[in-house]
Amino acid sequence: MKNVVIGFLGSQLDSGGATGRWEKWRPTVALCQHEDLLIDRLELLYSGQHLRLANQVKDDIASVSPETEVRLHRLDARNPWDFQEVYGLLHEFARTYRFRTDSERYLMHITTGTHVAQICMFLLTETRHFPASLLQTSPGRTSRRDAIGTYSIIDLDLSRYDQIAARFARERQESTDFLKSGIATRNAPFNRMIESIERVAIRSRAPLLLVGPTGAGKSQLASRIHELKRVKHQLEGEFVEVNCATLRGDAAMSTLFGHVKGAFTGAQSDRPGLLRKAHQGIVFLDEIGELGRDEQAMLLKAIEEKRFFPLGSDKEIQSDFQLIAGTNRDLREDVHHGRFREDLLARINLWTFRLPALRERREDIEPNIDYELERFAQVNSATVRFNAEARAAYVRFATAPGAEWSGNFRELSASVSRLATLADGGRITEPLVQEEIERLRVAWQPVSDRGLEAVLSRREIEALDLFDRLQLQAVLEVCRRSSSLADAGRKLFAATRSKRTTLNDSDRLRKYLGRFDLDWGRVSELNSTRVGDTRV
Repeated sequence: MKNVVIGFLGSQLDSGGATGRWEKWRPTVALCQHEDLLIDRLELLYSGQHLRLANQVKDDIASVSPETEVRLHRLDARNPWDFQEVYGLLHEFARTYRFRTDSERYLMHITTGTHVAQICMFLLTETRHFPASLLQTSPGRTSRRDAIGTYSIIDLDLSRYDQIAARFARERQESTDFLKSGIATRNAPFNRMIESIERVAIRSRAPLLLVGPTGAGKSQLASRIHELKRVKHQLEGEFVEVNCATLRGDAAMSTLFGHVKGAFTGAQSDRPGLLRKAHQGIVFLDEIGELGRDEQAMLLKAIEEKRFFPLGSDKEIQSDFQLIAGTNRDLREDVHHGRFREDLLARINLWTFRLPALRERREDIEPNIDYELERFAQVNSATVRFNAEARAAYVRFATAPGAEWSGNFRELSASVSRLATLADGGRITEPLVQEEIERLRVAWQPVSDRGLEAVLSRREIEALDLFDRLQLQAVLEVCRRSSSLADAGRKLFAATRSKRTTLNDSDRLRKYLGRFDLDWGRVSELNSTRVGDTRV
């Protein structure tokens, strides 16, 4: 393939008197004198005021390397130190130049030209507007009077540099580990999601939408994104967290956008608002679907224009914040029912990530147990560990298919915290684990099952189909509110009493209860003071 060099004429470095120019190092001429680098064509860029020097360099190259074709291209910048102007000229040159990458190899000579020109050439090469490698020349190491000097070719495809590639891979892994709080997660889909968030977080300031059930870790992840961007020197402001479910009416407007004194009753002084507080930082709006329509409209303006009116003010203020929103609702469904603005959803839905529930990441439960123990130790300055049998029992229960973890990671954190708090001598024993398991089982029972526990054992309840559970619970609720077996029968079978010649409601109820080995004596104990208020 032919070697084609594109570079600027060096108005100082390439100059020289008639008799002495061959005794000094002139980079543009010298790059055509290397025996191991044949330059087939040189595209020489110059400004109009240096046409004479450009022609002299062209003639000198012809004398030392007659096989090199030199083409002159006049690029006149009114201000060669104006980045925008120089970049525009080079961009236009790259756009109109006919590259033949199948037969020619291109080298961008970045030794000559102003620093602005060199930076622009580098950027346009990095973005492949110039499909080239960088060519750097320098004078000889022993003397600047070495007329040929040395050269080096730099390929910007960093994947070819093993050490650099390994360093970038290591730094990226450190970033994803940071977002996961250092937890060695084993769930492949979750790890892929974190990798995507890491890429987006350090490359974009657009809104992010985190979707997931309560307790799935949206707030913690948003905080870690903020810390990661601070480490990368991408923002300087605070992390401001707001639970939109707690905001209502004027308080919502005031909390988010601030207010001026006298804006409403009780507004004793100006208040900047949390969006203003998040200037140059991140605001995390958890449960964003709970915002009212008026707040949604003002938030949209604040996101798009970085300006908004505090409540009661006729003067706009500015705040350049990045938004991370969280929700456990289907906002598209809310848009359909008119509860959420479609234009706001379109604005915050550019990057959407769904955080899975804990029961969808059962392989990550064990490393999260270790993380919670470490966090407990940091907060309480006390190290707590499981006995081997206790740990095995707890992990077996926590990862079993029947483990609901309806509160997700928040519930797991509370469970481990209870165990660590009650551990004597810093050791979590098997009896302590069994107590915690029973506590969780009770918490996860359907509400209907809790009433059944008054008359049936847990094993008996689990042996019933869901249909029978729900039906029996409804019957027991009627019995609880009835004074006798006959009274309960009349209430349960009232709709068909007029259609029957024989009224055997008590007998029908007795036989139904008998299917579950129950009689009125046991059922009659279900009254509001002994069951309804204490068990449910």
